[in-house]
Amino acid sequence: MRSTAKQHRGDAHFVAVSHSDALSTDHWLASLPEPAQNETVHMIVDKHRRIYAEWGLGVSSLWHVLNPWSLVSVYRLGKQEGIWNRPTESGTRWQTSGIFVVDAKGTVTWTKPSASADEVPDFDEALRTLGNE
Repeated sequence: MRSTAKQHRGDAHFVAVSHSDALSTDHWLASLPEPAQNETVHMIVDKHRRIYAEWGLGVSSLWHVLNPWSLVSVYRLGKQEGIWNRPTESGTRWQTSGIFVVDAKGTVTWTKPSASADEVPDFDEALRTLGNE
């Protein structure tokens, strides 16, 4: 999301919602590669997950998190990029994620709840619904 936001600075506003508390969110953001890129995305802390609920994103299933494809993706990410799972400071691994596009008029133009824990959103596809691509 950060790299896409950097490419589209000025023609789209990117917002991420964290289900952890503010301190844990800050620790996580600082641990990301190139933390200066964090400025391209507006971060909202929603430790009680009210925003998630308002957008229809609830607790995921066991299959959503622990299906074989997600587990292989976790292993591949660790082996290829050195990114390994770490203990959760706050929040929950069971929160379903998703992305939503809202145009300048406030109309939701695209929604995509994650089908599994390892799904990476296609931000370019989302942006096309705004006519910015």
